[in-house]
Amino acid sequence: MRRLCLILLLTVLLGAGSVQAQADGAESVLIRDVRLIDREGEAEDVMANILIKKGRLDLVTKDRIPSSEADLALDAEEGILLGKLELGEPASFVILDEDPRENVEILLDTATHIRFAIVKGEILRNNLSPVTAAEEEVEKRGWLAYTPPPIALPLTYQDKKRWNHFETKPVSGLFIAAVVLDRQRWLSQDAESEEQVGDLDEFNRGEIRGFRFGLVGTFNFKRPWVYTLAGATNAFDKGFETEKNDDITLFDYRLDIPLFQQTAVSIGKQKEPISMERLIGGLYLPIFERSSVSDALMPARNVGIVFNGVAPNRRFTWAVGGFNDWIDASQSFDESAKQVVGRITGLPLVSADESNVFHLGLGVRYTDANEGLRYRTDPEFNLSPDFVDTGVIDADSSTTYDFEASWRRGPFWLHGEYLRNEVAAPDLGDPVFSGHHLTASWILSGEMRAYNRRSGVFGPVPVARSVYRGGWGAWELALRWTELDITDAEIEGGEMQILSAAVNWWLTSYFSFNVYYRRIELDRFGLQGSSDGMLARVVLMLE
Repeated sequence: MRRLCLILLLTVLLGAGSVQAQADGAESVLIRDVRLIDREGEAEDVMANILIKKGRLDLVTKDRIPSSEADLALDAEEGILLGKLELGEPASFVILDEDPRENVEILLDTATHIRFAIVKGEILRNNLSPVTAAEEEVEKRGWLAYTPPPIALPLTYQDKKRWNHFETKPVSGLFIAAVVLDRQRWLSQDAESEEQVGDLDEFNRGEIRGFRFGLVGTFNFKRPWVYTLAGATNAFDKGFETEKNDDITLFDYRLDIPLFQQTAVSIGKQKEPISMERLIGGLYLPIFERSSVSDALMPARNVGIVFNGVAPNRRFTWAVGGFNDWIDASQSFDESAKQVVGRITGLPLVSADESNVFHLGLGVRYTDANEGLRYRTDPEFNLSPDFVDTGVIDADSSTTYDFEASWRRGPFWLHGEYLRNEVAAPDLGDPVFSGHHLTASWILSGEMRAYNRRSGVFGPVPVARSVYRGGWGAWELALRWTELDITDAEIEGGEMQILSAAVNWWLTSYFSFNVYYRRIELDRFGLQGSSDGMLARVVLMLE
């Protein structure tokens, strides 16, 4: 392979007089979606992005590099790279439009098949297309909402060629959808657990965990407004054998409006700005189904308004919102409980290429408890009764504190959160509930979750080489430990510990197969119960 590279480079050098470079004197060049092949032929191809500054190789990464990092951004369209990639050294390589391993005759007609050539930092040929204006606009504008759409959007969501995209002068949009199929089986349950929660064998079945659908897009003002409308149903919740459908629920309807500089406002039904685990889409967590701590002590969504922004150096984020679910609860505004929620995040450590990131966050949630309070949850299996439950608490108010820390180094990610809920209920002894969870994730195939500097969360697993491109997709192993205690003072809701393990296989960015195991220990009613189970899940999303 080295000899092949030298032959190609010499061919380019000899023909340099008849080739015109088209870099326009750019000091920095970004090349996207180029395929790297193993010289020894032992490893699979890798899709990468390359940044060249002043003729020297500055960065080679699987992760997306913003086009703003370079004077010239080019799209290699999965062309084959041949040459040496040594960081800090003058760049020398060529990019072919076809794979010479499959057709050796390409090497006999290099003038036709070389799309890009650079030798010792000097560009000799450039027939690559620049990154489209639509893609650059998406990156420049980003996604305004503090919480992105519930289903992943492709970077080219504004591409008019997409079959599920529509475009008019005043408004544009993209239809999105996803279906989640589960099959669950409880493996064991001791007598104490059965006395606590009943016989779990009746929950051994499959279900359509959810069918999600929606519409996202923009109102095309000078500074576009972004809208999100998303619904879901847990159709066939009683199992695959039943024909009963659940009601459709609108779980997101909001409008995201830019204000000034790096600030925006989101109005409508949305996630409250607290807890990274809550803000990340549930389909993209290393352990599907959020921790019992998050489910018990924080709501999923609420109706309100959120202001959010980013510090000029993009290392700090802030968000604050006010909420009242009177619309969904079909009550008057005064009857419904009111909440004030806020979150700040920071990056004490971030490397130049963002492969090493350390994140800290603090969130606070206050509610006037106008409708009473109740904390309960299942053991992170949807097909399960509630294992812990405080019952309805007559309280004056409650305040929840969320402390979060995350460290991601390349494909490894460690994330933890501690929650403390202080309930103002003097007649019940002012109980305090708490819990924490710690998750470790390792992407075996080497991909790295991107960090969103606007909202202070990590994104989905990017798939470098999907099964449609001859690869094996992305593989992820994950572990999570959860502890929840909602027994204090006069309240006996229970204490629960859960150990979860997961294997996630993303065949493409829109199709995954997942297997989970959970071991549950429950302390309630003066008994110590144990149980464990497994879940298999398939996720299909509309591309």
